[in-house]
Amino acid sequence: MKDQLNREIHLEKVPQKIVSLVPSQTELLSYLGLEDKIVGVTKFCVYPARIRKEKKVVGGTKTVQFDTIRDLNPDIILCNKEENTQEMVRELKKIAPVHISEINNFEDSLELIAMYGELFQCVEKAEELIEDLKAEKEKFQAQIPEKGLKVAYLIWKNPWMAAGGNTFINSMLKLNGLKNVFETNSERYPQTTLRKLKLLKPDVIFLSSEPYPFKRAHIKEIQEVCDVPILQVNGEFFSWYGSRSLPAFHYFEDFQKHLSKSL
Repeated sequence: MKDQLNREIHLEKVPQKIVSLVPSQTELLSYLGLEDKIVGVTKFCVYPARIRKEKKVVGGTKTVQFDTIRDLNPDIILCNKEENTQEMVRELKKIAPVHISEINNFEDSLELIAMYGELFQCVEKAEELIEDLKAEKEKFQAQIPEKGLKVAYLIWKNPWMAAGGNTFINSMLKLNGLKNVFETNSERYPQTTLRKLKLLKPDVIFLSSEPYPFKRAHIKEIQEVCDVPILQVNGEFFSWYGSRSLPAFHYFEDFQKHLSKSL
């Protein structure tokens, strides 16, 4: 079979020992009933809550302990083009087959679920999740009017960084009827300044709960330059894909109400 980078993955059997180096994919594996097959995770794999206590923590998403992974003798290692580095993948391929995901929008996440269903022979559970996600999306979009609000979604400070167009975050903003002022930027996560941000004239600025821990002081700093509403949002629901999108649509319903009140 192939992964989402169209790379051939050669497996002699259905993988029984999995190392997952992507938090949202670890959560997805658990949802698909594959938790018992997971042998290694990252320190950022926080869902399910027990996972880091029961599985071997092999490092972060950018740096891992290759010897630790080698000792686990995995049948497959699950990576993501954005989360993990090319250097890591080169070394990991020496240990076991590596499956790489590339998630830029909601449809990509459905494709990955289908791939995992085939890869780990849990097709029925994967198809059920895909249908549930499609239904939740359709239900949500039917009740959300096209606001046409221009927004900026900030993910980092020093330097200020925002979510660009070719990102899962951007696809979630569009699902919410919002227009990302950085959508046409050629970079996935462009750097900016508050003065440049002001020139883009967003109606609202969002501060993600991850990966940067924005505080009240940052809101005040931004408001001194950009005189628009600033909302702190749950970054997991905007940037985690897979099974996390099920509760995300319920979060977005409350988010929409909060957004309307802030304007």
